[in-house]
Amino acid sequence: MYQLAITRDFIARHYLVGGDWGSENEIHSHHYRCEIRVEGNELDRHGYLIDIVELNGAVDAVISQVGERTLNELPKFAGLNPSLEHFSRIFWEMLGSRISLRGKTLTVRLWENERDWAAYSAQPS
Repeated sequence: MYQLAITRDFIARHYLVGGDWGSENEIHSHHYRCEIRVEGNELDRHGYLIDIVELNGAVDAVISQVGERTLNELPKFAGLNPSLEHFSRIFWEMLGSRISLRGKTLTVRLWENERDWAAYSAQPS
């Protein structure tokens, strides 16, 4: 299976809701690192799994919508605790709607610091 991955860094804010998590219940920033991975069994006629320029542009577009923002205020997070797990799925959904991934698996892995991460992985329909 072929794999292609790109990474980006960005800053976003959030505060956790629905539990008592101390300072995490207060608005704070994270320096997020995202890894976007595409996997598939076949390359296109150019020898690409996916056009990396298209993928870079799509990732930049998603980051422009979440970077330097408070996640709790974004419509996609309405009614949700903006956990790292929810964020990885929402990022995946935002990205998957921008690129053609027929027959490929897309994984979004988000780190909120140097040691802690969550990921969401699926094949877009």
